[in-house]
Amino acid sequence: MGRFIPPDPTKGDESTVGGYAAVHARPVAFEGPDGMSYSVEIATDETGDAAAPVGAYVLFLRWARVGEQKVEGHLETDFLARGASEGDVVRAVGAMPLAEIKALLYALVREASGGSSRRWWDVMKDEA
Repeated sequence: MGRFIPPDPTKGDESTVGGYAAVHARPVAFEGPDGMSYSVEIATDETGDAAAPVGAYVLFLRWARVGEQKVEGHLETDFLARGASEGDVVRAVGAMPLAEIKALLYALVREASGGSSRRWWDVMKDEA
């Protein structure tokens, strides 16, 4: 069940990915150009580079449009930050402006759909 948690602007800059999550106590979420809902998660992995062994990227979780609330797919960026520690790279990506993260999502959705900007309901009309 959902609950209302009032935002706490003392916890960060809500115009950034990390700041928004801290202020609102929930992940950032966007509607993609395909009309689907995506939530944002900062993830890390090994880079294979001894000089910067850890990289951070954004994982966009796509939520089901009907039925039970569940993740039905995902998109992910390349490494957006590389560094010596997980904390360093997470902070670097967390400081990115929301507008920049949204632009990355839009580019990934368009790339995955072959450049189409049609929303899911328009595609469904054509299939009927």
